[in-house]
Amino acid sequence: MLDATTYTPRLKTLYSDTIRGALKEEFSYKNDMQIPRLDKIVLNIGCGAEAVRDSKKVKSAQDDLTAIAGQRAVVNKAKKSIAGFRVREEMPLGVKVTLRGERMYEFLDRLITIAMPRIRDFRGVSGKSFDGRGNYAMGLKEHIVFPEINFDKVDETWGMDIVVCTTAKTDAEAKSLLKHFNMPFNS
Repeated sequence: MLDATTYTPRLKTLYSDTIRGALKEEFSYKNDMQIPRLDKIVLNIGCGAEAVRDSKKVKSAQDDLTAIAGQRAVVNKAKKSIAGFRVREEMPLGVKVTLRGERMYEFLDRLITIAMPRIRDFRGVSGKSFDGRGNYAMGLKEHIVFPEINFDKVDETWGMDIVVCTTAKTDAEAKSLLKHFNMPFNS
């Protein structure tokens, strides 16, 4: 069994040993604090119309996202009532979780090495999904690509949003950081 006090995630070690030096050389930073690093990863599952019809769908999505993240997912509730969508104020509509530190590196490792290769017809992720401030957003059509999800017990497949927030100031710096983590960009 792994001891939590001595275990360091593989990507965290890779970042401190090789990626920091490579980025410092590539962008010629004068100060080590300028080197971009991962800040957080936010996972989101929006249940939408299914949640309006059946409130148990949100609980199912919450359990699945908790299993994927290794951290309890929070339920997102509607801020306003929208009659056209049959949504009432405070109605649960989705779930999210924010990963930081060790869990963030572990999730990114599982996403890149295990989940992405399991995606059907996968040709890489878009290299244009940066927001201009060094954050990268992507979506998955099915959450069942993660090994934590038992395919036989899934009643519904959910789409999933993944946002990787970095301390990079530009998209080029963030893309370089993620490339060093072996993010499979197609362009």
